Amino acid sequence: MLDLDRAVEVLTRTPAALRGLLGGVSDFWATSNYGEGTFSPFDVVGHLTHADRTNWLPRARHIMAHGESLPFPAFDRYAMFEENKGRTMGGLLDEFAAARADSLAGLRALGLTPGQLELTGTHPQLGRVTLGNLMAAWVVHDLGHTHQVAKAMAYQYRDAVGPWRDLLTILPRS
Repeated sequence: MLDLDRAVEVLTRTPAALRGLLGGVSDFWATSNYGEGTFSPFDVVGHLTHADRTNWLPRARHIMAHGESLPFPAFDRYAMFEENKGRTMGGLLDEFAAARADSLAGLRALGLTPGQLELTGTHPQLGRVTLGNLMAAWVVHDLGHTHQVAKAMAYQYRDAVGPWRDLLTILPRS
């Protein structure tokens, strides 16, 4: 069961966690991924920023305003590729921190009650979801992308670790 205060504990920390991993790193670390179709750390920070602006809180408000009668607008998971051309990691980290602060202020302003977390809406792909499902997914989404950043970084040394590769669970098995 979702505890909104516990959710906010994680959501509040994500910008600082990513800044700790990525602030001041070279492009080697910022722009490398772990294979075709995967996100680099730079892509992840851009994606998280875009999601804070267009996904989580807007969808919460959508559920509160429309319930299940009107599906959420679709979320563009790849918008960051165009939005962030020519940007720097430092700039993206600053932008994400600001977007997250705005999102959390907006979330607090909603003053959600446990009963409101049971309100339902319609996801365009998943169907019926609750406001609580949405809030929990926001937390897990942050954690998944934080893992993805670490995975992309670790992948760059997949061969350099030599025989340790099969013991390091973040790397693909040789």
